[in-house]
Amino acid sequence: MVFRAGRIGRPGLLGAVARTAVVAGTARATANAVDRHSQQRNAEQQAYTQQQAYAQQPAQYAPPPAAPDQPGDDLVDKLQRLGELHASGALSDQEFAAAKAQLLR
Repeated sequence: MVFRAGRIGRPGLLGAVARTAVVAGTARATANAVDRHSQQRNAEQQAYTQQQAYAQQPAQYAPPPAAPDQPGDDLVDKLQRLGELHASGALSDQEFAAAKAQLLR
């Protein structure tokens, strides 16, 4: 009986296909790893850039809204207080009339 030790020379069709599949799979895995590393590095760079831009912005606080100056309301409030003082007896009729005349000028 003759034993064959194996094929000598170039590999057969199945061997070539298998070798090609291994090389292509390794290349794809390497490319995926490089892509993931690149995406991670870009995301870190973008986050750093945003953080630096935020840190460089001056703190901007909005001042509280100013109460509108309405002299009519203020005058009405003062007249009401004068009326209350007059009604309570703290102001006499003459004092009330003088204070009211001064406010209405």
